[in-house]
Amino acid sequence: MKTPVDERTAPADELQEQAWVWLRLLNSGDVKPWDAEGFQRWLRTSAAHKAAFNEARQRWTLLKPAAGELLRQNPGAAEFHVRTLSGPSPGRRAFLGAAVGAAAVAGAAVLHPPAGLWPSPGEWGADYRTATGEQRAVTLAGRVNVTLNTQTSVRRHSAGGMTTGIDLLAGEAAIDLPPGGRPFSVIAGAGRSVAEAGRFEVRHLADKVCVTCIEGAVRVEHPAGNRVLQARQQTVYDDVAAGGVARIEPASVSAWRNGELVFSQARLIDVLDEINRYRRGRVVLMNAAVRDKPVSGSFFIASLDVALAQLQHIFDLRVRLLPGGLVVLS
Repeated sequence: MKTPVDERTAPADELQEQAWVWLRLLNSGDVKPWDAEGFQRWLRTSAAHKAAFNEARQRWTLLKPAAGELLRQNPGAAEFHVRTLSGPSPGRRAFLGAAVGAAAVAGAAVLHPPAGLWPSPGEWGADYRTATGEQRAVTLAGRVNVTLNTQTSVRRHSAGGMTTGIDLLAGEAAIDLPPGGRPFSVIAGAGRSVAEAGRFEVRHLADKVCVTCIEGAVRVEHPAGNRVLQARQQTVYDDVAAGGVARIEPASVSAWRNGELVFSQARLIDVLDEINRYRRGRVVLMNAAVRDKPVSGSFFIASLDVALAQLQHIFDLRVRLLPGGLVVLS
């Protein structure tokens, strides 16, 4: 596994970020000998490196309550955590045991790498990738405009020397396809979306894929059945099943391209999950009584801390700021 380049002149905040990456890696239960050697080299780089790591390790204890809630919200991370703790290599875990309580977060860190500092296994080999809060526009095949939203990874597909589509490994992509050219496809999960012209968006998160047709028509091919979407229509599928066709409001779905997040009667927990995609760190809700409370409105992506302050006020929540960009709402 590759880790950030270690700089002897790195500023304190960068050293702290590197220390948290190392701490999560060392608790992942999947550290190779070269990882351990790399960590020791990093630790010996300077006294500042060692101090940053010691500080990060001491603060792990503050994450225990939030880590438990994080695992409860993310069953996949919890399953990974159980496998890690019951694995066959206690000796290596003893070497890596820099705070037992921190291991609860380690599973989530491997499945969802912190701050986008390294790609998850499913995103290896991506041709284009965006970091947390970043958006990027690329032009493929000389005519297809693809806009990548935050935390998005894609890989090009080619035939005969021409780009014919992309594999959306994770995240969200908007496709603007002018008429008069070859069909363009987006593979995401178990399905494939194909269009000859128009505008459509594909969102691939948490093993679910949502395809939205903004203009024109999109054919969604899936082992469980095909769907043809017209403008203002949407469908959702996973690895097993394909849903029906629903009407949507394009302006709300595509608001992210204009720097906004728009919600209509969305659950508070879902709103916070969406906000987490755009900001470094993580927001954890520990007040179960308000998880399903409805939220309607729009928030600017560039000022999500303002959005969190508004939600804190609306739902009378207490906020606690912890290291690594962790915000606990209770």
